[in-house]
Amino acid sequence: MQNKIALISVSDKTGIVQFAENLKSFGYQILATGNTAKLLGENGIDLINVSDFTGFPEIFDGRVKTLHPKIFGGILMRRDNVNDVKESEVNNIEQIDIVCVNLYPFKQVVDSPDSTTKDKIENIDIGGPSLIRAAAKNYESVSVLTSPSQYENFAEALAEGKVDIEYRKKLAAEAFSLTTEYDSFIADYFERELLKEPNHYRLNLKLNRKLRYGENPHQEAFLYGDFDKYFEVLHGKELSYNNIVDLVAAVEIVSELEPYSCAIIKHTNACGAASSGDTFNSYVNALACDPVSAFGGIVAFNSKVDEKTAHKLNEIFLEIIIAPDFSGAALEILKKKKNRRLVKILSNFEDINSIVKSIPGGILVQDKDKSVITDDMIKNVTERKCTDEELENLKFAWKICKHTKSNAIVFVKNKMAIGVGAGQMSRIDSVKLAANRAKEHGHDLAGAVAASDAFFPFPDGIEEMSSYGITSVIQPGGSIRDEEVIDAANKLNISMVFTGIRNFKH
Repeated sequence: MQNKIALISVSDKTGIVQFAENLKSFGYQILATGNTAKLLGENGIDLINVSDFTGFPEIFDGRVKTLHPKIFGGILMRRDNVNDVKESEVNNIEQIDIVCVNLYPFKQVVDSPDSTTKDKIENIDIGGPSLIRAAAKNYESVSVLTSPSQYENFAEALAEGKVDIEYRKKLAAEAFSLTTEYDSFIADYFERELLKEPNHYRLNLKLNRKLRYGENPHQEAFLYGDFDKYFEVLHGKELSYNNIVDLVAAVEIVSELEPYSCAIIKHTNACGAASSGDTFNSYVNALACDPVSAFGGIVAFNSKVDEKTAHKLNEIFLEIIIAPDFSGAALEILKKKKNRRLVKILSNFEDINSIVKSIPGGILVQDKDKSVITDDMIKNVTERKCTDEELENLKFAWKICKHTKSNAIVFVKNKMAIGVGAGQMSRIDSVKLAANRAKEHGHDLAGAVAASDAFFPFPDGIEEMSSYGITSVIQPGGSIRDEEVIDAANKLNISMVFTGIRNFKH
């Protein structure tokens, strides 16, 4: 009678002793390699070392262990193929029915600052991916396990006689996904780190979950990757596609502001933002910018939300409240709104370096806009120099403007956004929209400052701002009509600074 054989060769030893014991209880003979065999043997599990099974020793410091016809023949032979069966008998090849393999931790080693190039190369697994691919290819007869998370379910399925072809097919799909991801990490390492020639852009993202729908109910949507590394939903119904897009935009804005700041987002644009040195007052001031648009919006804080702020937040309908932390009392108050989402920020976005957008036939990739404005970059270009207070408000306005859809104009007073013009086809339209928003909600623009995400192509934008009482402007500069714009500012006694950095956001 043909022996039932399971091959085990794992880098991650989590749960492997218990799994091997389960396989033994189902009558499987265990083949194991190197350190795996040592661990299993130390735990009293009867096994055969692969080198004894093949009659060939492990060589080259373990670089070659399983690459042998008796191993790969036992995995790949077709059980229902007469010629394969004959050849297996002639060559004394036994069927291997279960392959349990996980891979050297290549990515973790590459990501470690202490790893040398030799360390990284030695952690490129050769035999492991080959075993996995061979077993997955022959899923009609072979079960392939690549993660400790699979062991318990597989053992239960074995006990219930449910390890059928459909089950093995799912294991094979997971196996091929693993080796594809693993190989792409290696290819990226060679192209980007060794050759410095990134000729491919690879996305290795696992399905996190299917979302209820996309931007609209008739669109399917899926979340891939490690979103849960950055955010934890503490309360409320499932996040939607639009929720996720907006909450990311909210956190990106508020993360650039000083502590105890608040930003309110609607459709990725700020409809309110403020810094006051106090969480409660920052929210009150941010809400005052445009309380109508804030209804149903996303509120983000960069400091802990307290009880007093929670009571204030409960006064209107808000889709999401997101912060680094919430006091116990604040959570109790905010959870009274059943469907509102409460989200905790677990990590900042400093490790995100690229922005990806799909286009027909491919993707566009660009560096994430991590631009910052320092004092030595700010160039006064007008006769009247901005005051210290104006300068602080200009810096605040620039941060809000940077994260607002182009063409973007933001009016600020006392570190509080009081008018936002976003996504207009002409810059002067954005100026007018920002002013109208401010007036609608009772804000006095006299003495306010303004930020523009790109240069003014004509003096009309500055002239329009002056009519509202704007006293200072921050903009990139760089127009062929800069001198005309500067002349207009001088005539209107407006101070203006250039940054040299454009912040379009499409």
